Amino acid sequence: MHIGLIGGIGVAATVVYYQRLTKAIAAFGAKPELTIVHADVQTLIHNNNANKKAAQAAIYAPLLDRLQAAGADCAAITSLGGHFCFEETKALSPLPLVSAIAPLDQYFAARGIRHIGILGTRSVMATGFFGQLAQTKPVILRDDLQELGLSYQEMAVAGRCTGSQRREFFDAGARMMKAGAEAVVLAGTDLNLAFDGYNPGFPVIDALDVHVDLLARLGAGDLALDAA
Repeated sequence: MHIGLIGGIGVAATVVYYQRLTKAIAAFGAKPELTIVHADVQTLIHNNNANKKAAQAAIYAPLLDRLQAAGADCAAITSLGGHFCFEETKALSPLPLVSAIAPLDQYFAARGIRHIGILGTRSVMATGFFGQLAQTKPVILRDDLQELGLSYQEMAVAGRCTGSQRREFFDAGARMMKAGAEAVVLAGTDLNLAFDGYNPGFPVIDALDVHVDLLARLGAGDLALDAA
């Protein structure tokens, strides 16, 4: 199956999706069929912060048209924060959209995780994945949302993580664990810049890996779209 990706939000996140997805599809013995289009991260940040769902969906729409014209069978948004207008985008999309959020609740529940710490964009943290967790209770550091969200945003735009930002994220995760979380989910694709190759001292679940696994099974023909 030909997978279409809306990338660029940010660039580092897109690169990681590309790397992990091609590797995962190849592990099934299949050859990846992928097309990536580029969205603007600064525009997404503005619309996300202002909760302009219709405006962002209207930006995604022509990108999805381009993916369809390139032969994609389905599409995905390579940003969890970019899912804030998922339903609005779905209504405009000529292609089936494969959510990165929908599989997470099931993933947590299947592993007996009832309380999950969330690190990511301010909107993802503040809303607990936009209120889409049905079986799992989010653990959120509400007093630190603004600061954490800004640090994440700066890291995503720069495409690199500073030592102080890494320490801030690790400290936040540790405090979530003390507040009752059983694990911390990296709910921002760019967080791989902070966590890859490091041991933060607590269990970490990368939301990107859950999404990539689903997309890889679709891309390899191991899963039908109607079962995704």
